[in-house]
Amino acid sequence: MKKQFTFFSLLFTVTAFTQTRKADDFSHIVPKGYVIFDKVYGDLNKDGRDDCVLIIKDTDKSKVVINSYNQLVDRNRRGIIVLFSDPKYTYTPVVRNYSCFSSENEEGGVYFPPDMSVEIQKGNLYIHYGYGRYGYWRYTFRFQKSDFELIGYDESNNYGPIIDSQISINFLTKKKLLKENTNESPDQESGEEIFKESWLPVKTDKLLKLSDIKDFDTLEMP
Repeated sequence: MKKQFTFFSLLFTVTAFTQTRKADDFSHIVPKGYVIFDKVYGDLNKDGRDDCVLIIKDTDKSKVVINSYNQLVDRNRRGIIVLFSDPKYTYTPVVRNYSCFSSENEEGGVYFPPDMSVEIQKGNLYIHYGYGRYGYWRYTFRFQKSDFELIGYDESNNYGPIIDSQISINFLTKKKLLKENTNESPDQESGEEIFKESWLPVKTDKLLKLSDIKDFDTLEMP
């Protein structure tokens, strides 16, 4: 009985190791000259299995430059590859965009550059830009029509802990909610905002696809 337990334990260990290697080995998927910058797992097609989003980064040596602070920085752009998993624990690319994100080392003016991150929640793919005390903006994508389409956009403009205004766009209903803080008291704190809400129509002919975006930095929302 002890030998049988050992055999099955060993078999489980080998199987789990093989599945992990398949899931984590993306060397044949990442294009030549790129490296993996980040990996995020989560269910994107609601089949109960974790899919994977790869953030990749170019390695062009000519893009490693001296910035305005006399620091050596890597200005290579980043891209995204979305992979769906199958019952055999292997991953297949469904969307690729190799250069839609700027480098994490871009100049930020008088402030640091926004921090880009990827999140997966309830089948949606979120591209989030955090700008510290100045707020954030976030793009919501959903897989449909063989691509990830932009179905939502949210933006918060802050001054420290105070929210000055917020925007929420639903591209499926073609509506935009604008919230503006009307409490101009200089000593107000977070939670004391008084918002004026306005609903506005959104004019759009078709949903923007993740694979078609040239540069997130130049996207303009309606």
